[in-house]
Amino acid sequence: MSTEPINRRTAVKLMAAATAAALVPSGITAAEAQMMTTRKVPSSGEEIPVIGMGSSDTFDVGDDPASRDGLRGVLRSLVEGGGRVIDTSPMYGRAETVLGDLVEELGLGSKLWYATKVWTRGREAGAKQIDESFARLRTQKLDLLQIHNLLDWREHVPTLRALQAAGRVRYSGLTHYRADAHAELERVLREEKFDWLQVNYSLAEREAEARLLAFCRDRGIAVMVNRPFADGAMFAKVRSRPLPGWAEEIGCRSWGQFFLRFVVSHPAVTCVIPATSKPQHMIDNAAAGLAPLPDEPQRRRMAEYWAQL
Repeated sequence: MSTEPINRRTAVKLMAAATAAALVPSGITAAEAQMMTTRKVPSSGEEIPVIGMGSSDTFDVGDDPASRDGLRGVLRSLVEGGGRVIDTSPMYGRAETVLGDLVEELGLGSKLWYATKVWTRGREAGAKQIDESFARLRTQKLDLLQIHNLLDWREHVPTLRALQAAGRVRYSGLTHYRADAHAELERVLREEKFDWLQVNYSLAEREAEARLLAFCRDRGIAVMVNRPFADGAMFAKVRSRPLPGWAEEIGCRSWGQFFLRFVVSHPAVTCVIPATSKPQHMIDNAAAGLAPLPDEPQRRRMAEYWAQL
C-alpha cells in the first residue's frame, strides 16, 4: 500500500466519491446516484442543480492564503458534486471580490452560474453598484440579478431590463429575508414580471409554505432558498442527537442532508444555497441533492419529527 501523501484536491475527490457511494439509495443505479437532481427554471426550461452555494459571511475574507485555502476547496467540491449555482451580493463585504479572484484562479468560470443583487436607492446608484459587481466577479455576464429586499425596486427594474436586452443578464429576481414581507412580494410579483424569487425556507422557518411557494409554482417563478439551516440554529437544536433510524431510507446520512433534502423536495423549490467555508461540508451538502428526493409522505414525516424535537 502506498504511503505517499495526497494533496487537498485528491482528498476532496476521494471524500466526494466516498460520500456519494455511501448515499446511494436502493433502487437506483450507480450512474443515477452520481447525478445531482435538477429542476427547470420555468421561464426558460433551463435545468438547474438543486444544491448551490451562498457566500454571505463565508467569502468575506482577506487576501491571506490561510483564509482562502478552504474556500478553494469549497468551490471545487461544489463543481465536483454536480452543483453550479453561486449566490452573492455587494452587501456581503468582500465576497464578490474573493469569488472573482478564486474562480479565475481555479479556472471554474465556465462551470458556474452566478447570482448577485442590487441593494441601494436610486437608478444611477443601482447601475453603478451593478457595474461594480461585474468587475468584482470578473465576468461580462450574470445569470441572475436580484433586487434585494425590494429596496427601491421600481427604480431598478429599467436597469435590469436593459441589461437583459443587452444579453448581460439572463434572469431577473427579487429577494427578501423576512416572512412579514411575503404579502408585499406577492403583490410585486403580480405587478411586474420576474423570473426568480429568493426567500427563507426550512424546517424551522416554514412561513413560505402558507402562500408564497404555491404562488410561485402557479405563476412559473423559480425559487431560490436561503437560510436552510436557519443561520445554524437548527444544528444547535440537534447537537448530540442521532438521526432518526429511518433517515437513511430517504438518503440522509447527516443532519445537514436531512435539512436540505426537506427543502429541495418541495415541488416549488428550484435550488437551495447553503453557505459554508469547509470543503467537507460542501461535499455533504452536494450529496443532499442525489435522487430520489423525499416524497410528500416522507416530507410530512420529516416535519413531524422536527416538530417533536
